[in-house]
Amino acid sequence: MSKDTKIAVLGGGAWGTALAAMAVNNGHETWLYARDAETVAAINERRQNPRYLGDILLPHGIRSSTDAKAVLEKADAVLVVIPAQSMRQALSGLADLIPLQAPIVLCAKGIERGTGRMMSELVAEILPYHQIAALSGPSFASDVARGLPTAVTIAATDAAIADRLAALLSGPSFRCYSTTDLMGVELGGALKNVLALAAGASTGLGLGASAQAALVTRGFAELRRIGEALGARPETIMGLSGLGDLMLTCSSSQSRNYSYGLALGRGESLENRPLAEGVATAPMAAELCRKHNIYAPIISAVAALLAGRITISDAVTALINRPLKSED
Repeated sequence: MSKDTKIAVLGGGAWGTALAAMAVNNGHETWLYARDAETVAAINERRQNPRYLGDILLPHGIRSSTDAKAVLEKADAVLVVIPAQSMRQALSGLADLIPLQAPIVLCAKGIERGTGRMMSELVAEILPYHQIAALSGPSFASDVARGLPTAVTIAATDAAIADRLAALLSGPSFRCYSTTDLMGVELGGALKNVLALAAGASTGLGLGASAQAALVTRGFAELRRIGEALGARPETIMGLSGLGDLMLTCSSSQSRNYSYGLALGRGESLENRPLAEGVATAPMAAELCRKHNIYAPIISAVAALLAGRITISDAVTALINRPLKSED
């Protein structure tokens, strides 16, 4: 793969559009597939995606289309930016159009509801002969769409593929670090969304900055324990796709998960809110911890809260009144 490859982006939301902008800025022929004709027209005619990115002006050169065949034909790499809970159905319908030689780069974060599959495991079922990678790290779509400096991690079990994709997608304002720790990168991306719900709820309740700092720190301890139990490398959890993404997601209302938690803590209506992937991931993450006997009280409390088994006041009381123990 060279700098003049064709990159296909599946998904016309904020993150998909931002990654398409990044790819164009890095000199690639870039096609974006979206189902919404208005979004496609806005990108092609006005270089904007007002529904998801407001008035941000996109770079010249993104070719957006509702025709998946045209987008995927002769693609050298496919960035899949489809919400985790829609991934199976959407990719199953597109599988026959994806060139066999094109690596699949997963840019959505989550655990599949019902099956507990990580995204790479899900895609391996649908596209068993494709190389699979994941892109994750502290990155807001609006920053990437504007060309602001951003650093992320690209993971693939094959080091050569990870290195090639990192080189392909890196540019003046978008830097990719490579790793073979696919599990670690996926865990960090999925679980930070659950912890961001807790951080937002803490702020919404008005518990103060000290409580939020403690919550995020102890949440990171849970992420470390889960990573260790499932074979992730410590340096991955400490890196961009772990600690870095957690810090960003738990500290800004630009994060949909943090904003959802904020509304939860304030007692606001949760209907018609933007997709917060952590809501679907939380029960699967809690089940994962139960299955592997991992101590994760914050993740468990978030899952119970979302399921209506406890109130937010009960959750705070339970976390504060846990038995005293050494810090680990």
